[in-house]
Amino acid sequence: MAIRVNPKLIDDLAKFGAEDVQKCYHCGSCSAVCEHSDDRFMFPRRPMRLLQMGLEQRLRTSLDPWLCYYCGQCSTQCPRGAEPGETMMSLRRWLTSRYDFTGISRLFYRSWRAELAAILLVAAATAVGFTAYGLRHGELGIYSGPGAFLDSAAVHRFDWALATLLVLLLAINAGRMWWLTMGPRTGVRAGIATYLRKLPLLPLHFFTQRRYADCERKRPWAIHLVLMLSYLTMLVLIMFFLHAMQAGPEINWAVHGLGYLASIGLVGAVLWSIRGRLRKTEVQLQHSHESDWIFLILLLVVAGTGVLQHALHRAGASEAANVAYIVHLMGVVPMLLLEVPFSKWSHLAYRPLAMYLAEVQRETLRAREPAAARPAQPLTRAA
Repeated sequence: MAIRVNPKLIDDLAKFGAEDVQKCYHCGSCSAVCEHSDDRFMFPRRPMRLLQMGLEQRLRTSLDPWLCYYCGQCSTQCPRGAEPGETMMSLRRWLTSRYDFTGISRLFYRSWRAELAAILLVAAATAVGFTAYGLRHGELGIYSGPGAFLDSAAVHRFDWALATLLVLLLAINAGRMWWLTMGPRTGVRAGIATYLRKLPLLPLHFFTQRRYADCERKRPWAIHLVLMLSYLTMLVLIMFFLHAMQAGPEINWAVHGLGYLASIGLVGAVLWSIRGRLRKTEVQLQHSHESDWIFLILLLVVAGTGVLQHALHRAGASEAANVAYIVHLMGVVPMLLLEVPFSKWSHLAYRPLAMYLAEVQRETLRAREPAAARPAQPLTRAA
């Protein structure tokens, strides 16, 4: 079968944030120092080579970029300054745009103006829609209970409708990811038993980011984990305990206590990331794509307005609390509708799925090898 080469692949990837790819001369230092690179998934070296050769189809079917957590060791060790870690990050953005059947991810990653315009448009529609509903069904001076401006039951129904759409979009794109990396054209053909045997890896990697903890630098993993778990905690509270969260002004520590911890985690992790990107204190924070900034600022707006809304309600300022609630929803809806399925947050789904599929792939291919051909030990790494 003929191999198609895309000579403009590097130029295309540059729009997703890749820098200095041509400087790489494949010495292998990046893969040697990486804690996760091995004979089966040799990254960043192999994706860098495929990229330089313009082998777009090979890159589309690769799981290698998702197995990289961008600890920065590879970029630090690169003698040519080719920034392999940043290239892996750019490839993850590029792959996200390939999994997305709508084309929205590609549009957002190639144009920050389009992403920002979409966020502002959805935010404006959210404000108009919820304000109109509130004025028709309640009073601005009532926050919770009978006559509330934004009744928790109505907001709850909206949340679940949005969640259903979100799950559907992610499921379709995850299915496309599976098809590209494990489908008939890849030649893997894993059995159902292998998929089932490795299934516990999905929640394990999703909730712990365990492989990230194996990297030499522990702090980025800890910040990443705090950010992810804090966001998930708030999501669970809103999806399942919205009525208790909105009731008051008395504090219900059973739910609000978790909300306080999650808010502290969110705000703290976001501020640390913003400070690091401004000061370039960490290797992985020295290069920032526009989507990184949009994601962090939007997340800070969501967390900040959520805290403000809660404080105003507890203080008895119901009218101001309802206004803050509208502003809060103006951040929440674009975050869920746009950022989760099409931008930065989608990595929360794709990365653990890649870890899972990589192990399914590894076991399937290992079973086909003669015993003598199987590697006795992982790739030797530099000290």
